[in-house]
Amino acid sequence: MMINFKDLALPGIRDLLPYKGGKPIEEVEREFGISKATKLCSNENPVGLSPLAKSAIINALDSSNRYPDGNGYYLKKKLAKKLSVNINQITLGNGSNDLLELIAKSFLGPCHSAIYSQHAFLVYKIVVTAQAAKSIVVDAENWSHNLPKMFDSIQDNTRLVFIANPNNPTGTFTKLNEIYNFMESIPKNILVVIDEAYFEYVNSDGYGSALSLIAQFPNIIVTRSFSKAYGLAALRIGYSISHPDIAELLNRVRQPFNVNSLALVSATAILDDEKFLKKTVEINNSGYKQLTDGFRQLKLAFIPSVGNFVTLEIPGSVAFIHKRLLQKGVITRMIDVYDMPNHLRISIGSHNENITLLDNLRELLVSGEKKQ
Repeated sequence: MMINFKDLALPGIRDLLPYKGGKPIEEVEREFGISKATKLCSNENPVGLSPLAKSAIINALDSSNRYPDGNGYYLKKKLAKKLSVNINQITLGNGSNDLLELIAKSFLGPCHSAIYSQHAFLVYKIVVTAQAAKSIVVDAENWSHNLPKMFDSIQDNTRLVFIANPNNPTGTFTKLNEIYNFMESIPKNILVVIDEAYFEYVNSDGYGSALSLIAQFPNIIVTRSFSKAYGLAALRIGYSISHPDIAELLNRVRQPFNVNSLALVSATAILDDEKFLKKTVEINNSGYKQLTDGFRQLKLAFIPSVGNFVTLEIPGSVAFIHKRLLQKGVITRMIDVYDMPNHLRISIGSHNENITLLDNLRELLVSGEKKQ
């Protein structure tokens, strides 16, 4: 008799679908027999690796036979100084996704619910479902979080609220005063996770980090990433800032060596590389203008973004345009799983990468090649 191993899995795991990221360059080149594909699907930093981070990695390679510092002392010390927080408020993770999972593992179970917005980062659904907790998905307003509706959706068993700020994949943001008003209203035993993975890119009136609110609202957890503006996506490192008691609980479920040595030293080094961060933001701002000017010329609607990506509305078949771009070596991201079946998310690349995307879009759309 054959055993159905899926029946042995926990209920939350049985209900999950695997997360599908953007296609790797190697897979596209292999599948379509092309070379030098342009990857604009994963919101990566087109600048490359910081020289300070690269030097730190090279210097640490000879110690790769040793386990990393499981506490990440030197990185946490530098973060604490930079962010003006106490070192015992910081938890390190294998990317900020790891922190989201640790939070769900620590505070959610089958008897709890968690709230997040329509069109919000897919990992919220994954970590909630894995814990067999109930997801409460609140309709977005103008592609952004509707905090009053999220407040109205709170139930007696609600334990967590996730707020992506800025939000991926829409690129919208929630003003700090709106978050403040929300925090003043909700019960203090509900934890509010403010996901600031794209924080470094934002320079918009009304935006501010929720880090400034933790002293007043100790039920806030801020998560951040080194994968985006700092360009360490392959090394997988992120962190959270919270009340020390919350951080201590997260460290109980955190794996002892969840962040590798190369990630630790590169993140520690890159915090000193203000020149790299400034260049990253400048290139992103220039690329945003380049892409959005091009989209307007093509008469394509897009959602204004404060991140390092733009979500574009596609006339006709999104799947067809996506596939034709792949065949031309341009990798974009379909986001139908985010309840956005008519859109593509485009990462902001280098100047030449953006030109490649726009030229191929123009060829497909202006020539009338929209659907077969």
